[in-house]
Parts: sequence; structure tokens; C-alpha cells
Amino acid sequence: QVQVVESGGDLVQAGGSLRLSCAASGSIFLINAMGWFRQAPGKERELVAAITSGGSTDYVDSVKGRFTISTISRDNAKKTNTVSLQMNSLKPEDTAVYYCAVRRVIDTGYGYWGQGTQVTVSS
Repeated sequence: QVQVVESGGDLVQAGGSLRLSCAASGSIFLINAMGWFRQAPGKERELVAAITSGGSTDYVDSVKGRFTISTISRDNAKKTNTVSLQMNSLKPEDTAVYYCAVRRVIDTGYGYWGQGTQVTVSS
């Protein structure tokens, strides 16, 4: 099992920056990717950014050049993986609940999710 906790959401003005953090703990040795998703009211959840344990990244087009996902940092002693999402030049359309998710090598997709953190960008 993996427990996922996000933090860092806040209210920010357009053009501002935020950094979201995610910690995954538990059976981390099977984790091969971590990702950030978001869901705005009335919209479907979308993948914002993801990174594999090998360092390959993927971004939704709307955030390319503005958002950066960090590499996965592993602390074996604490059995924790961490990843962050640096968000710059924020726009009102970035307003959403942001979720961190974890994929393991034995899973077909992202099977473990955090509770979400609210990001609100005012115009």
C-alpha cells in the first residue's frame, strides 16, 4: 500500500507562482512514476505533469513552459518518495484541485491518490 499526501495549494494572483509538494510513503519500492492531475469545477480530471523513475516527463500542452515537475526523490530510510510541481506564470484557468498520484510497476495506471490541494488563481 502507498499513502499519498499533497500540500502547497493556495490563493494566488495571476502571474504568480506556487510550488506543490507530494509525499508518497509505504511500499515505495514498486513506484515507477508519479504525476500531478487537476480537476476544475465542471471539467474532467486531466494529467498536468508526470515523471517516471527514469526521469522521463510528460506535460499537458497548456502548462508547457510554465510548470516544472521535479525528479522523484527517494528516502529509503523513511520509505518515502517525494515530488514537487513548480508552477509559474499562473493563469485563472489553472484554478483547480490538484492531485498527486502514484503508479507502481505492477499497476496498469495510477492507483494511489492524495486527497487533493486547492489552487485558486485570481485575475
